[in-house]
Amino acid sequence: MLRLVLPKGSLEKATFDLFADADLTVSRSSSVDYRASIDDPRIDDVRILRPQEIPLYVADGLFDIGITGRDWIEERGSEVTTLGALQYSKATANPIRVVLAVPADSPVTSVADLAASATGSGGALRVSTEYPELTRRYLESHGVVAEVSLSYGATEAKVPDIADCVVEITETGRALRAAGLKIVETLLVSHTELIANPAAASDPAKRHAMQQLLTLLQGSLEARGKVLVKLNVAADQLDGVIAVLPSLRSPTVSELFGGGGFAVETVVPKSEINVLIPALRDRGATDIIELALSKIVH
Repeated sequence: MLRLVLPKGSLEKATFDLFADADLTVSRSSSVDYRASIDDPRIDDVRILRPQEIPLYVADGLFDIGITGRDWIEERGSEVTTLGALQYSKATANPIRVVLAVPADSPVTSVADLAASATGSGGALRVSTEYPELTRRYLESHGVVAEVSLSYGATEAKVPDIADCVVEITETGRALRAAGLKIVETLLVSHTELIANPAAASDPAKRHAMQQLLTLLQGSLEARGKVLVKLNVAADQLDGVIAVLPSLRSPTVSELFGGGGFAVETVVPKSEINVLIPALRDRGATDIIELALSKIVH
């Protein structure tokens, strides 16, 4: 039913891991194969292509759905339907930012300063970036006269000899600082998104299948870093256990057969479990079980 395109490159492994967690394992003959398959009746065809190209191909109807970053959707200016954000990136759940950076010792602190300096010098500001269209639109909207050139990598190394400033992606800003640059503006905050061709998304059967896939993917992301804790506790110690028990929502409490106490279960962050289990034991909890989670669907 659906033709799916997934990102190759830095997002590839994280995307494949997410699909595997969602029970949508991507299979292909080798790590360099651009064709793949998913054993799911809703997915007919899978391709693996560069995220820069995916918005164009989805907008043109070559694929029904795809995964790419908001940065490339904006750069390409593609008319696609966003089904939902999938908040993961290269290695973390942090979004990437598309930022404008200048030399650390520059007096420039904002895009307004750039506009003034470019006007005062009488020449165009030299800007190097992998996002020329996004950058050009942004600078024009702020009255900055600029000569925007496409960078094919190592963008931050081009200041000051080749460029006056750069527009680059970052998660933490560490690499830019190491290159002697400072961030003065954020053009865009970008998450990875599941996007659809507008015509395909308007088809009821296809849209339903798309929403089902999104439910699985977002459920898998929601479960990451969380575990299910189950325990038993006597009635007179229940309040003490509840008091130290964090929960995704309110914990589930059920009376044990025969009135011998209560069974309690809740979802908690995995990062807190090493402190939580001894604390529960100290408050009288028994038969404590920690269970891994694969999906949480609200």
